[in-house]
Amino acid sequence: MGFFSFLGRVLFASLFILSAWQMFNDFGTEGGPAAKELAPKLAFVQKFLNSKLGEGSPKIDVRHFVAASIVLKGLGGFLFVFGSSLGAYLLLYHLAYTIPLLYDFYNYNYGEPEFMALLQEFLQGIALFGALLFFVGMKNAIPRKQLKKQTPKTKTV
Repeated sequence: MGFFSFLGRVLFASLFILSAWQMFNDFGTEGGPAAKELAPKLAFVQKFLNSKLGEGSPKIDVRHFVAASIVLKGLGGFLFVFGSSLGAYLLLYHLAYTIPLLYDFYNYNYGEPEFMALLQEFLQGIALFGALLFFVGMKNAIPRKQLKKQTPKTKTV
């Protein structure tokens, strides 16, 4: 059972680790292709924050956003392989702030080709989020120290 649990964690985390490795290799000076894809979406979020918080709202740098994604995916995936809840929480945090931003199917009408593609990717991300929640729930359900059952000693008269 222990080996299959480890193998499952390795296969699950490989998705995040390999993605972080590819983003790291493509990062360059401007943030790579991930920054080009995220720039218009983060500009929209920045505009929304400015409308709600005023001009004093914090500025979101695309390169910092991509770098944070690389760190969260890489470190979270590595820690998750060894069964760490911290790794699962890092991956949960990464998914929580990237899924709604990357897969914005809600900005398209039903029937447009982008709608179905983005909805499918959104649901896959939600499935990964659910799997991590399941892991955290199971990790917290198992007591840290399993007490050994002591067999009662028979008394002789």
